[in-house]
Amino acid sequence: MKKTLVFVWVLLSLNLLKAQNPSVLVVAGGHSFDTIAFFRMMDKIPGIGYDFMLQPEANRYLAAVDTIPYGLLVFYDMWEPVNNEEKDAYLKLTKSGKPMLFLHHALVSYQQWPEFEKIIGGRYVQDMKNGQLKPSELSTYKHDVWINVKVCDPQHPVTSGMGNFRIFDEVYGNYRVGEQVKPILKTDHPESTEIIAWENRYNQSTIIYIQPGHDKKTYEDDHYLQLLKQAVQYLLNK
Repeated sequence: MKKTLVFVWVLLSLNLLKAQNPSVLVVAGGHSFDTIAFFRMMDKIPGIGYDFMLQPEANRYLAAVDTIPYGLLVFYDMWEPVNNEEKDAYLKLTKSGKPMLFLHHALVSYQQWPEFEKIIGGRYVQDMKNGQLKPSELSTYKHDVWINVKVCDPQHPVTSGMGNFRIFDEVYGNYRVGEQVKPILKTDHPESTEIIAWENRYNQSTIIYIQPGHDKKTYEDDHYLQLLKQAVQYLLNK
């Protein structure tokens, strides 16, 4: 019964949002999340309307259309299957300069597609090679920890007006971060990789990745909401 109510709520929300000429497409799928709290957070971002698609429908859509009618793509998915047509669609989007915002577990997506790591700017490494990876090569995670967050550049549009803060969330450790990215947030948490948000450029696209964002506690955090608002506004202006 609960799942049915959530599904109906999402459908009603989408019908309302589609009437607003949405500027953002939000993509999820492959990882469970607190649906209602997540959309309540998205509803607090001023000046935007958004549509929502689940995987694999989202990738099929991106591969099927010639022109994406959204100013920004936000990925909160953790997806693996991706065919050649869908890969070409992502590359085409970057060549056209489409901005993208990747959140939290999106870093785990497409383990078997090397180019995705270059697009997003890093990779959470899972053992997808039947035990061939060494433990030292694998990424880690830990739920429900306090994280000290350091703003790397107070002048960056994503963190403008923000000081250092603490957040109760999930950390990822030992994930790869590209040398070319521009760090936005860092942490000193011993079980986290130091850089936890960055800006990347791939072809003509500006890409932001933000590692925090696991559940309701984060969605309702004022610092996280400000970070998300400013990331969306920054990328839409691109």
